[in-house]
Amino acid sequence: MDFAAPCLFGLEGLAANELKKMDAQKVIADNGKVYFSGDYDIMARTNINSRFAERVLIIVGRFGAYSFDELFEKTRALPWENWITRKDRFPVKGWSINSKLHSIPDCQKIIKKAVVERLKSKYRISWFEETGSLYSIQFSIMKDEVALMIDTSGEGLHKRGYRPASNDAPIRETLAAAMAYIAHVRGSSTVVDPMCGSGTLLIESALHAMRIAPGMNRNFISEGWNIPKETWLHERQRAIDRIVRNNDFIAHGHDIDPRCEALVKNNAKRAGVDTRIDFSIRNIKDHVSEEGSIVLCNPPYGERLLNIKEARDIYGIMGKAFDFSKESCYIISPDEEFEKLFGRKASKRRKLYNGMIKCQLYMYF
Repeated sequence: MDFAAPCLFGLEGLAANELKKMDAQKVIADNGKVYFSGDYDIMARTNINSRFAERVLIIVGRFGAYSFDELFEKTRALPWENWITRKDRFPVKGWSINSKLHSIPDCQKIIKKAVVERLKSKYRISWFEETGSLYSIQFSIMKDEVALMIDTSGEGLHKRGYRPASNDAPIRETLAAAMAYIAHVRGSSTVVDPMCGSGTLLIESALHAMRIAPGMNRNFISEGWNIPKETWLHERQRAIDRIVRNNDFIAHGHDIDPRCEALVKNNAKRAGVDTRIDFSIRNIKDHVSEEGSIVLCNPPYGERLLNIKEARDIYGIMGKAFDFSKESCYIISPDEEFEKLFGRKASKRRKLYNGMIKCQLYMYF
């Protein structure tokens, strides 16, 4: 089978590398996604283990379409019966950009009708009750090129299951995992987040350091499909066997908001890493640098919490508080003036996206 794994812009290379390590085949990184091939084992493995992908989609077909008739005929020609049975549910959703077929509701109706007609001819029935397993059909149309896919994940893979509650502006879990990876967090690392909010950067660092699969504590839509249960049992056990619990990783979270303490502790406990993370109420100006530590930080900025002036004032305070002779720092911000305000040019920069907000990861080491 052929798959697509959408991811945040800037994470394609990381997602491609981790897929190769999972033994996926024909891995190709593209803008905002990674293509790969494999069987149901790889599908389950990717859903359970991927730190950077947003979801895993089976590619049913790709083709060009310039009219609704063409969209209908080419959709109907695809082997939908390979997945969808006569009782299954198969809603359709998607998007279209820079294409002649730009009406989303019309595309949804035509694709749905085409799939129904295909299944009618295969199952020799005229009506589908749609009470069985859920096969969510997704379409994308970009510059008249159509991709038709079936979602295997359900909720996005960034929803690990440990963060039912968070502060007002949490960083996306997949981006936090990428920051931990880029910062070379290891089993012997000490990670510090001086403005930790709900603790996402700390938790993702701990999961990475302990090799805990991010999808261990959640379910996936394809678990309800007609796939041998042994597939999921085997891949979950495989993930359990990789966990490393006897290392020295530790993480310290600080925040000026006392409400964050309960959030961090509860989220860390749900993630199974609460023994590795501690919290204290502390203002950023009182930051204490630790020898050999790694600082990961997603400071507030205008688009999220504070106004621009307040956010920029914090950058200056951070620049004075951090001691680069003791610690390396990885700070994500959308502000192109960050280095000037921080008071120091970064050793390296990397463009990443926090949702749809273009940011830079400023690295000091």
